[in-house]
Amino acid sequence: MKRSEKADRIGVMLDELYPETPVPLDHTDPYTLVVAVALSAQTTDKKVNEVTPGLFAVANTPEKMAALHPDEILSLIKQIGLAPTKAKNLSTMAHQILDAGGEIIPDWDFLESLAGVGHKTASVVMAGAFDIPAFAVDTHIHRLAHRWGLSNGTTVERTEKDLKAVFPEDTWNRRHLQIIFFGREYCPARYHDLAECPICSWAATKKQTAVEAKMNQKVKKKR
Repeated sequence: MKRSEKADRIGVMLDELYPETPVPLDHTDPYTLVVAVALSAQTTDKKVNEVTPGLFAVANTPEKMAALHPDEILSLIKQIGLAPTKAKNLSTMAHQILDAGGEIIPDWDFLESLAGVGHKTASVVMAGAFDIPAFAVDTHIHRLAHRWGLSNGTTVERTEKDLKAVFPEDTWNRRHLQIIFFGREYCPARYHDLAECPICSWAATKKQTAVEAKMNQKVKKKR
């Protein structure tokens, strides 16, 4: 089966399973979305959503965030992974935004220039805040794209390019979220039986199926 045919079939299944695709990070505007996504690196969305209400009650605008000392920000996000670095980034980011006019704008160069914001975060913001087509690829999407034979890229950048090539542009914004939702519900990173998975069971390559079966056997022996 060609990658494009496989992607079409996967797309139909994902649309049926997840017709609604809300951004899983709580936010009220582009700025709070940037902050939430920046905080989510190496941290679960659930934990971010537990922390951001307290943070946004104090600083939900660049002006209010810039008025805080990084240590004050740290005290509000200390439960988040890499909190010290993220607190410094949020402070720097707030000042950068104010220096640029005070608003989050839908511009790739601007977003990626902000402290703590990489291409993936910028992609989430472009899609979630401005409805501009983007395919945010994190490690989970990278893993599933490889499992399903939609990409053999060794980097998330290559995987993003491959996924953009097989999924129509007007589906990108919902498709990347659907893949994340599917991974959480059906397709875990470890101890996954590909034969029982609604998509892996037919989409996974023979090579990948054999590799993961071998890995699972090793895990069982260790137990």
